[in-house]
Formats: sequence, structure tokens, C-alpha cells
Amino acid sequence: MHAWSGDIVHLNVGGKKFSTSRTTLNQIPDTFFTALLSGRIQSLRDENGAIFIDRDPDLFSLILNYLRTKDIDLKLCDIRLLRHEAEYYGISPLIKRLLLIEEMDHSGCGDLLFYCLLPAPNIPIQEYVQAAINQTSIESEASSSSVSSRPTPGALIRAPSETSRPTTNDVSRHNHSHSRTSSWDLRVSRNLNNHSRNPSLDLRHSRNSSADLNKFVKNDLGLVFGQLQQNQAWIDPLRVQVIKAHHNWLAVAYSHFFICYRMKDSSGWKLVFTSPFIDHVIERIAINAKMNLTSSNDTPLRMVAISYGSEIKLWGIGEDGGKSDIIGTFNLQVRVEFLFFIGNQLVALSSSGKIGVWHSNTRHFQIQDLLPILSFDHAGSFLLLGCTNGSIYYIDMQKFPLRMKDNDLLVTELYKDPTNDQITSISVYLTPKTTSLSGNWIEIAYGTKSGAVKVIVQHPETVGHGPQLFQTFTVHQSPVIKVTLSEKYLISVCSEYNHVRTWRVTRFRGMISTQPGSTPEASYKVVSLESVETNNTYLAGNDFGPFGEQDDEQIMIQKVVPDTDKLFVRLASKGDRVCVIKSVDSTTITSFCVHECEGSCTRMGSRPRRFLLTGHCNGTIQWWDLSTALELFNKGELVQKSSGGPSAEELLQELDQCDLSSSHNNTPSMSPGISNLHAAQTRLKSSNINFLNQNVSHNSTDI
Repeated sequence: MHAWSGDIVHLNVGGKKFSTSRTTLNQIPDTFFTALLSGRIQSLRDENGAIFIDRDPDLFSLILNYLRTKDIDLKLCDIRLLRHEAEYYGISPLIKRLLLIEEMDHSGCGDLLFYCLLPAPNIPIQEYVQAAINQTSIESEASSSSVSSRPTPGALIRAPSETSRPTTNDVSRHNHSHSRTSSWDLRVSRNLNNHSRNPSLDLRHSRNSSADLNKFVKNDLGLVFGQLQQNQAWIDPLRVQVIKAHHNWLAVAYSHFFICYRMKDSSGWKLVFTSPFIDHVIERIAINAKMNLTSSNDTPLRMVAISYGSEIKLWGIGEDGGKSDIIGTFNLQVRVEFLFFIGNQLVALSSSGKIGVWHSNTRHFQIQDLLPILSFDHAGSFLLLGCTNGSIYYIDMQKFPLRMKDNDLLVTELYKDPTNDQITSISVYLTPKTTSLSGNWIEIAYGTKSGAVKVIVQHPETVGHGPQLFQTFTVHQSPVIKVTLSEKYLISVCSEYNHVRTWRVTRFRGMISTQPGSTPEASYKVVSLESVETNNTYLAGNDFGPFGEQDDEQIMIQKVVPDTDKLFVRLASKGDRVCVIKSVDSTTITSFCVHECEGSCTRMGSRPRRFLLTGHCNGTIQWWDLSTALELFNKGELVQKSSGGPSAEELLQELDQCDLSSSHNNTPSMSPGISNLHAAQTRLKSSNINFLNQNVSHNSTDI
């Protein structure tokens, strides 16, 4: 039998036979079918001579009916999958219709939870980089007219005049405070992609993000940036690395510069400071908007610190960005893994056991060697450190440097684990009556390398004897990478795919009680795949939580794959899904943080509103109102398709956005802490694919 007899065409699509007319297949010009019937595409034949097409037969039947009737029934099909098939067959009218249907559920103005968008900043490119851009343009124009007129290489180092220098806008046209909810402290102008109003051209938001600018700079300035980063991989200059917020100030770290915003009720968020170009890739950033530091003319300064490698740079920034200057550059001698403020002190930590402290009064940077550090937390002025020898140490930062002894930070051992198990996570809870670390009732939860979760308590009547072991839980079989003790819950996370266990805490007069004791509340996973380039910077900008004050409902933020425009917001206590955040311009979310901010919308005496801040690959910052989300969730007005994390269908959609076999084969998200627990990670990496295969074939609302 021939593939077609006269006007009849016989097709075998995925093993299912179809017969139709040539007129039907040629109904729309310039498609897969017109190329197939004209011989421009080589065809395969089955044993009966029918043309074989290796595609989904069920979806093909819908497309064939569309060619016959110009109509389609979308009730029983997945629009995304059907659009994918329509794109394969090149059915333009159907593609446009499906795109419009998809866009009906996604607006560039966001949804109820979308709060605001801060546009991408200008890149502070240095003079010689600006000259290189200018020279590239000159050479391009010269090459089009005469090769002999090309300027000499020496022209690259001459700075162009102010009138001829292209700005970053020209380039673009070419194309926190530390929250005590985690032991790891990871709370630690390009034109926007506008929606086309011409449906015949484009019915989607642009998904190219900063790809055009990235390509322009990478191709034309690759040599210059290559000299700056001889041993570093290329990083998109507008990719948001880390976001930190404190009170009404916001600091955003890009690869080679950072910016600061300040909020005023009358004008909203205003860009007040852009740092100079930094030759190295920024890895950490910390901000303190309540420093008691003044400039030479008594101008109050906000403090912002960044780190790269072992280097730390500290800036003092004026109220409106004026009178801002670098205060100093310090060296920890080893890579800075955590950077944060405690009161007027800037603290830098390394897992190797070094701690560096800068004090605003003395303006002196002091380094001290400790035991290897696996975890830390701070409460008030006290910094607690969990170490490899099973001990918890504390430093009273309020007494530094007033009680320095032989240049010593006065590190004191607070508690020793009875089994000498390594302290891999730690969380401090100060009861309402607590006034100091050693004066009243204080509660500390910590996790160990063996998987145990323990609670120790300092009783008022046992002052001088140290905390006493109060409760022990041995439910985890892997190292505990996070633990949080709050007013109502004890939450622990182990390295086995971020498996979470929670307990409801019984309290009497605000203090933890064993009558009837803590009761199990929930068990779930916060699976998050990381990129192949996963490093501490990625972890710093993508910590999953828990976020929130210890006397309030805490939440988890789940980012399933690195290249995604979607985040799942979940209750930390039970894992229930509160909402799903999807970027308004469909750009990839590269980092995020949660921040409570006071503003004009906050009622007198009420708690500051809680926001989720997302940084994107095109340099923008998008704000999401989590307070509204939690209010609607508690009222039952947010109807979700799943009770927890991504469903099997949602997980597959997320995985479609990354190449699991190459880019992300090595990483479910593990500890965002100092100790990466390499043995556990190695085991998890090897079993990553098996885990995903098992969960996409079963109910994965627990993921």
C-alpha cells in the first residue's frame, strides 16, 4: 500500500493508524505536513507503507481535527502539551490560540499577591570597560567600510569622551537582618520584557531575560572580563546573586556590584546607592540599617558589607546615598562563608574555625581561631557556635571589645553533648521572661550529625551549672542540617532530600513543658534541585527557610529547580501549600528572601507585613505580599490544586525546564550551612534520579 493513493494519505502516528486527505494536511501553509507531502522532509514508512511519525497519537488526533474543522476541544487535554505538539508540527494559528489561552491565566501586572517591581539597575562599568564597548562599536563600523581603517589596539585603553561614551542604558537597548529561625543564617537600566500588543507577533512575555545583554557583553567584552576573572566562570552581570533586607533598607548583590534601596511612605522604594564595579564575583552581602555610626560631618550611616574569597569590604552609606564611602577592606585569611551583623559588630565566619569581628566603635577588625564550626545562631547579643567536638560555645558580643583579654573574644563553652556528637544545627529561643543567656529560662534546640534532635534548657535555679538536657528525638537517620525552636513548634530538617519533621510544643507560662510533652505534627520534604555550579553563593540566595518570627507562623520557600519562574510557599509547621508565586515577566528566579517591612499599609500596633522578595536573571526585584497570602489561606479563600509541594504533574513541568541528566544530576538541595556534609551529599547525588522517578509515578504532594 502506498502512503497516499490519490487524495488519501495514510499515517502511522506512534503506532496508531490515521487516514486523511491531502487537502486537509495542506489546509495551513508552511507546516510540517506541507513539507512532508512536498518531499522536503524525508519520511519513514511502516510495514504497510504508511508514513510513520514518532509522536503522541492522542495529541495528533486533536491537531488533525483542528485541521479538519478549525476548532478544538480543550476540556480533555493539557494545553501546554498540545502547544508543544502544535509547535512541532508548525501549526501557527493553533499555537497563537493556545498561547492566548495560557496568557489569560498570567498577567504582566501580576495577581493579588504581587506587590511591586524594582527595575534592573545600570551596571557600573569601569572606564576601560566602557572604552572597550565604545571601541567595539567603532571597529564594527570601520569593518563595514574598510578593513584598513581599523583602529590600532592601543585605542582600546583610551577613555572615550563623555559625549561619545555609551551608557549602560545604551547597552540595554541593544538587546535583612539575621532571622533567628535558622542555624545557618541564609536569611543571611535594562528595559523590562514588555507584553506585545500585537497578537500576530507574540502572545507571550519575553522569556529571554538578560540573554541579549549577556550575549553582547560576553561576546564583545569577553577578553576584558576574562582578565578580571581568569579562574572564574562567566556570570551574567545582571543576575541577582543574593538579596538582604533590614528594616526599610534593601541590599541586592549582583556579580560585580551591589545596590541599595530605601523605602519612604511617600515615594516608595528608591534606589539610593550603587557600588563601584568590583573586580571579583560577590559571594556574600550583609546590611544593617540601624548602625550607630556617623561620617565626618555627623551624617548617620547605614552599613553594607560584601565578601569574595577571604576579602571583606565595608561601606557606610548615607540616608539618601550621599556621603557614602568605603570604610575598610579586611581579610579573614580563609574563605568567608557567612557574613552578618550582630548589633554594631560585623561578623565573618568560616567552617575552618576562624571568626572575624569588626566593631563600629573601635573600627578594629579582629580574627580568632576556634574549633571547626558546623552551625551557629544568635539571640540578642549572644553568638552561639556548634562545633565538631560536640560542644556549643557562646560569645557575648555586647562585651566585645570592652572586656578583651589578650585579644581574645572570650569564647565560653555553654554545653557539651553527652555523646560528643557533632553539632550540625542550632536554634535559640528566648522566652518572654528571658533577660540574658545565663540569667533566666532559655531554650536551645540542636541537631547532630547522627540525626538526633535535642532540646536543652537553662533553668533559673540552675544558674552556674549550665543547660540541662530536656528532650531527645531520634527520628532522623541522616545529619540534621536545620533545626528551629519557636513558641509553638520544633522543626528539624535532615539531609535526606530536605526531609522535615515537626513537633507541637507544649508550654506552661511561656516555658516549654514535658506535661504532656511535644507531640509529632508533620513529616514532609522540601526537595530542591541545585545547579551544577552550586556553591555557597547559590545557597545563600536560595535558602528555603523556615522564615518568620518565632512567635508567629513560619513558612518554607521551595524552589524545585534552578531555572524556574515559580516558587512554592508552604507552612513550616505542616508543609501545607499556602500559594504559588510565578514571576510576572516569566523570567528565571535566581534568588529570594523573606522580609518583614513596616510601611504606610501597616496599622498602628500591628505586626509589620511579610514579603517575599525574588531576584531575577534580568536584574529586577519582584515583591510578593505573603501577609495577604497567609490571611487568605487561613480563611480558606486560596484554593490550591495540591495540599503541599508540587504534584506529580507540576514536578514534571518543572523538570522540563532543566536538563536533569547533565546540569542538575548532582544535587538535591542539602544543607545551606557551613558543613555541607560531603558524604551525605555524595550518596544523595547518586540516588537523585531514582528518587525523582519514584516520586513522579506516585502521589508527590509530599515533595
